[in-house]
Amino acid sequence: MKKEAVSSQEATEYVIRRMSLTDLPQVIEIERASFPSSWSFTFFEQELRYNQLAHYFVACRREEGKANDEILGYLGLRILAGEAHLTTIAVKESERQRGVGESLLIWAIEFAQQMGASLLTLEVRASNLPAQSLYRKYGFVEVGIRRRYYIETGEDALLMSLEDLTSPSFQAHLKQLKQNLTDKVAQRAKA
Repeated sequence: MKKEAVSSQEATEYVIRRMSLTDLPQVIEIERASFPSSWSFTFFEQELRYNQLAHYFVACRREEGKANDEILGYLGLRILAGEAHLTTIAVKESERQRGVGESLLIWAIEFAQQMGASLLTLEVRASNLPAQSLYRKYGFVEVGIRRRYYIETGEDALLMSLEDLTSPSFQAHLKQLKQNLTDKVAQRAKA
């Protein structure tokens, strides 16, 4: 994927790019603040170095049209045999509710499409209602429950799926949601 930012982000304060090893200290900081049982530095390092099915991206603050080194959020995907799985997504606490997570989700959907996936799945904590709401907004539906999926708390995970990523109706829906996000971010910038 050659482009640095999703088209809906041209007016935003951040850029999405591939995660690098030098990003890991900030990624781990966000990871630990976001999840009770966080992935380790070594896990991310192994994923970046050796897992050819894994794709990780970071959202960085934009300055003078370019990304700087401050990481606002990140995501991870695995893609295999026409299916994509969103393995992780997190946003720095001070940057939540500002469109960063939604932009990362758009990026994941578009990247999955470009990699030939027609299906995108994810797990989300049963208690994480804001994330579930965002996923439903983009067309994800609950397709199952993974009982006691989160070992540290015993909490269930909802398995959610977004099918037909390339259908004309989904593409029109995605285009409208991207425009809505761009408008919302622009309005906030004017305020």
